[in-house]
Order: sequence, then C-alpha cells, then structure tokens
Amino acid sequence: MVTGAAAGMLALVPGTAYAWGTPGASNGQKTETSGGRDGSSLVSRVVYRGSTAGTQGGDGDGGGSLKPVGNWTPPACWYEPRSAEEFRTYVENMYDENVSTPGQHSYAKSAVGMFRKDYKDGTYKNYNLDKKDEGSWWVAVRDEDRMMEPEAQACNRLPFWVPNGDPVPVAEAITPEVLAELAYSRIELPATEVTLAPEQTTKVNLPTWAWLDKARFKEVSVTAAIDAGALAIQATTTAKPVSLKLEPGTPDAETYPASGECTINADGSIGEPYAKGKADDTPPCGLKYLRSSGDGTFALQATVTWDITWEGTGGAGGDLPDGTFGNDQAVTVQEIQAVNR
Repeated sequence: MVTGAAAGMLALVPGTAYAWGTPGASNGQKTETSGGRDGSSLVSRVVYRGSTAGTQGGDGDGGGSLKPVGNWTPPACWYEPRSAEEFRTYVENMYDENVSTPGQHSYAKSAVGMFRKDYKDGTYKNYNLDKKDEGSWWVAVRDEDRMMEPEAQACNRLPFWVPNGDPVPVAEAITPEVLAELAYSRIELPATEVTLAPEQTTKVNLPTWAWLDKARFKEVSVTAAIDAGALAIQATTTAKPVSLKLEPGTPDAETYPASGECTINADGSIGEPYAKGKADDTPPCGLKYLRSSGDGTFALQATVTWDITWEGTGGAGGDLPDGTFGNDQAVTVQEIQAVNR
C-alpha cells in the first residue's frame, strides 16, 4: 500500500493527486452533468438535473444559491465507486503521463510508480480485473470550488476495494443523503426583489406595501444521481419559500410586522399587493421610513427563507437545514413637501 512519504509525494505530483476532482464544467453549472476524464483525473459521476445554476432565469438576473442557516455546509469531499476497468485506465494513464513528462522529478516518478505497483502487482493484483463483477474501487472526490477548504482534505484515503453488498468503510461514502446535500448546494433561486407601492420612490412616514409574486416564488428542486460501479442511487432536494425578511437599510424605519418577517400566505404569495382605497390601511408586509434618504438611497434588503426537504432511493428522506437568499434594492425616500399659501 502507498503510505507515508510516498502518499505525500504522490499528492504533490501535478495532475496525479489521488482525489478525483469535480472541475467547474461538472460542478452544477449545467442542467445535466456527468463524469468522464479530464487529463489524468476522473471527474465526479454525479449528475444534476432541475433548478441548477443558469436555469432559474440566469443571465445576471440576480438569482443565486442557498446560504445555509447556521454552521452546516454541504460536503466538500466524498467517495464514489469506480469499475475495475475504469480504475485501471485512470492509474495507467496517470503513470504514463508522469513518467513521460520532461523534467519531472525522480521522486515524483517514484511515487507514481509505487502507487501503480500496489494496485497492479502488490497488495492487489491487476486492479482486481478478475473480480470486476464482484465489487468496485472507491475513490475520493473533492469539490473543485472548495479545494482549499479544510473540509475538502477530510477524504484522504487512497482508493480501496469493496465487494458488492459490503458496507463502505468510510463516513463520507456517497449515499442518497449525501446526494441530497450535494443537490442543496446546486439549487439556483430567483432574485429576491420585492414589489413596492409606492415604487422605488416613497415618502417619509408613508407606509410602503411590499409583496412577492407567487408565480415566481414557488418551490424549486434539484435531483442528484449517480450510476457508477455497482451503485445506482439518487435524491431530490426541494426548497420551498416560507417567509420574507425585510431590512430597510436604516435604523430610522419601521417594518410591518414589527419583526420584519412576512410569512407565506396560503396561496403561496408573500405580502399583499396594494390596491386603491387602502392608503390608510396598515400593510400586512411592508415598511415605513422615518427620514429622507437625502441625495442618495437606502439599500432595502429582502431575504427569503426556504424550507429544505429531500427524498431519495429506497424511501429515504428528511429535512436539511433551512437556507436563505436575498438581494438589495435601492429605495429613494423623500420628504413630503408642504405648500405655503
């Protein structure tokens, strides 16, 4: 087995780190993504479908990703299965690439050679090809967008063999729940820009009504699936809007309700559109500025909280931490001009 200094050297060789990366092209940036080869690395075999980045309007409309409430974050690394043939191809290509690279250090070539020998004619024999129908190789995968985070280094075990039906002896092995957590990080939400009445420019001490279009703020889902080795599982993560938080951008303001938290209505809308004849009513969702914004504007922040649930293969499912997403929008507040006669 490649251990100690040899494993450390291997991780330093350009293009030969033993974690299978997920380059940006396969990191939730397309409606469907799947694994393949990228140089001498195998990208993640997880495929994403649904409201992923670029599918909720996109084109700079202000949409974005969930921000988990609390300290929880989706996985930065995990383990996936590979067939014996796929694993052999990876190791052989990695070996050929590094030993033929001009100027490659001898210690790097030695480390790669030790790694190859262990799986070809060492602890294992010929990549377990004679057992290819009896199990899979499990390899570490790191999210390329989070490679520098400490959490991404937790999956540091070298590739290992698991017979079909046996439990995978690592906590970070891909499961329906892990897929649900990965889908969480790829949900794309619509821009949180509330409709105001009066629009954009309001008056000091004048109640301003705020609401969100129920047709735009509906639940969104992303499905993550993997079909690799002897494993075929999936999970769908769904985000449902539950409330809107208004922060006026100045302490000299009041919100309706006083908490600034507007809950979702039975019909899926948030707040209530202003209608003629309601000028003297208190809006169910809104705010009132107590001073002018002068020559500038106030940055009204509207943040929607989303309730997150998931369902997966085998009837698995449950809740994930709530997520939030918000935007700022400029509001001009003017003094009411008195007319002297």
